[in-house]
Amino acid sequence: MNVSSVPTTKRKGYKDFIAYFFTAILGALINFFSQIGYRELIGLNFTTSVFLGYVTAMVLTFAPTKNFAFDAKKTDNAGREFIKYVGIALVALAVQVYSSDITLKQIANPFFPETSAFFREKVSHVIGMGLSFLANFFGHRLLTFRSTGMYDRIKPKRSK
Repeated sequence: MNVSSVPTTKRKGYKDFIAYFFTAILGALINFFSQIGYRELIGLNFTTSVFLGYVTAMVLTFAPTKNFAFDAKKTDNAGREFIKYVGIALVALAVQVYSSDITLKQIANPFFPETSAFFREKVSHVIGMGLSFLANFFGHRLLTFRSTGMYDRIKPKRSK
């Protein structure tokens, strides 16, 4: 299938996902390595280091996400975009911290006690990061869908 045979809306959807994916990789790298720094170098506990790793990545990736992943640079309303970004990011933060902690405590530690604590924590953190990626992506997609007016055009009208 060549690109010209794909409808424009589908190509835009693929392009959006790929752009989001690459900005998410940047965020994931910052998140992953800063979490290791908080945990190993500063000595914070696992959950706190996961929390701070996410917050560090969130702050450092706002501009690339705004400008490349969701074409928000065209809106010239950085304040509104920042509020939407932070709102969705806070939900994804909760998903990441909770799922990383649960994975470590309920799966990694009981089923793989012979594996190093560092490895169990990193795998648990990566699982949390993956779930927060999904929460973040679909949160932005839903908010974009609602804010474009598409939601209002398709939702059923209530009878009075």
